[in-house]
Amino acid sequence: MKKHLFSFFIILSSCSLYAQLNNAYLYNRIRPADSLTKELHLNFYNFNYVRNYEYSNDFHDGYTLYGTQIEPQLVYYAHPNLAITAGAYLRKDFGNERGLYDAKPLFSLKYSKKDLTLVFGSLEGNIQHNYIEPIYNFERKITTPIEYGTQLLIDKEKFSLDAWIAWEKMIYKGDAAKEHIVGGFTTDFTLFKSNDWKLTIPVQSLFYHTGGQIDVLDNISISTLFNGATGFTLSKQIGYNVKKVYTNNYVAAYKDFSPTKLRAYNGGYGLWLNAGADTRWGNVAASYWKGNQFLTIKGMPLYQSVSENLNNNGFTQKQRNILMLRYVYQKQLLPNLYLDVRFEPHFDFDKAEKNLQFNHSFFLTYKENFKLFKIKK
Repeated sequence: MKKHLFSFFIILSSCSLYAQLNNAYLYNRIRPADSLTKELHLNFYNFNYVRNYEYSNDFHDGYTLYGTQIEPQLVYYAHPNLAITAGAYLRKDFGNERGLYDAKPLFSLKYSKKDLTLVFGSLEGNIQHNYIEPIYNFERKITTPIEYGTQLLIDKEKFSLDAWIAWEKMIYKGDAAKEHIVGGFTTDFTLFKSNDWKLTIPVQSLFYHTGGQIDVLDNISISTLFNGATGFTLSKQIGYNVKKVYTNNYVAAYKDFSPTKLRAYNGGYGLWLNAGADTRWGNVAASYWKGNQFLTIKGMPLYQSVSENLNNNGFTQKQRNILMLRYVYQKQLLPNLYLDVRFEPHFDFDKAEKNLQFNHSFFLTYKENFKLFKIKK
């Protein structure tokens, strides 16, 4: 069985491919524009989710996330290059009788000119950073979607950059806590592009730091962790039934730069190999992960070498070998209403007795921008 599955992956990966599954239906980007200057708008974003893990393994718990999120924001387009937003993020988990699970304010200032955008406040972050899954877990779109900080975005024809820093926890003088800071960048360099073919070199990095000089926790040392990845992506446009085939392949790294090493592994690496096709019936893809002493800062726990499971926390397994197959169906049902359905079985080659497990997701997203009025000069 293992040989047949691995052969299937190798055959599929010989085709060309796209770097990540398409998550554009889930994005909500706000940008200033000449035509909107001096106008006040209501931007309404609603994300409904079901994500179920039928897992029984040493590294990823089995559970279900089921609920809805809304983000209403007032947007004032103060200048052709400036938008100011203020709103709220609300999350309701179905079955939770305590009411809202989470509520946060949303504020941002966005300066945009040509292919450059600067964001200060609530970021265009989370899955929009476009990290690979071992570095950034797709589930964080549900569990921790809001990031506050500063972000620089560049979007050119042959070069893109998302450089950002987020302040997860600040401290005041005398606090019995450490500050938490996360940040990094993702970038793509296009080496070749024709009518059909595209070859790019992606580079990704993520840093996480806990520390501070004004807390009272002298017995807890500072910590600095790093995840990174680079490789190549290759895609080819085909036709109508099979729109595109693609492959993307990464070498990922983990390193603990903390002065006092407390984790099971100080460094590690992994290979992340992907191949797939966009068709008129959906996206099909295969992803293979081979990890060695790899720890992730924000990535999917399934790919780690150290368990964070509820009943198996701290369990270590140096080598990880996982093949995940994916099917994604996306469709715009109505103007502003988008459907996204995913089915993702995986095979853990190191656990033959529990080889086949899967997760599946159902997302329904509504996003629309309403003009309220224009401020007369």
